[in-house]
Amino acid sequence: MKSKLILAASVLTVCTMSLAFTTNQKPKPWPVPEKNAKMVNPVKSNGESVSAGKALWNLHCASCHGKKGLGDGSKAAQLKTTPQDISQASVQSQSDGSFYYKVSEGRDDMPGFKKKIPDTDDIWSIVNYIRTLKK
Repeated sequence: MKSKLILAASVLTVCTMSLAFTTNQKPKPWPVPEKNAKMVNPVKSNGESVSAGKALWNLHCASCHGKKGLGDGSKAAQLKTTPQDISQASVQSQSDGSFYYKVSEGRDDMPGFKKKIPDTDDIWSIVNYIRTLKK
């Protein structure tokens, strides 16, 4: 009888942990103020900008988001929230201004980079690089 209770408690614990993990996987909405969402990228997306954005991505973003933006970086498993797969159409459909806002301001596990990357053109170059991470 005691072993059945222990087994039942173990199953309940695993189910609860699985539910918590699964619930944590769904990204919560990240509203962007309308004025920010409507911002137009002033940095032309060309080889120079994308290359600069990729270098900054590898330095600041890849450890969590992964080299290809799949949310599989080396630090991703340590976070409370799972980084989104940036290559998904639902993510890529966001405006450049929304990406700029999110990179600059951050939220929860994601730090804001406006102090670490003070040159706004550099953040816009990251946005240009993010656009290359489509599936």
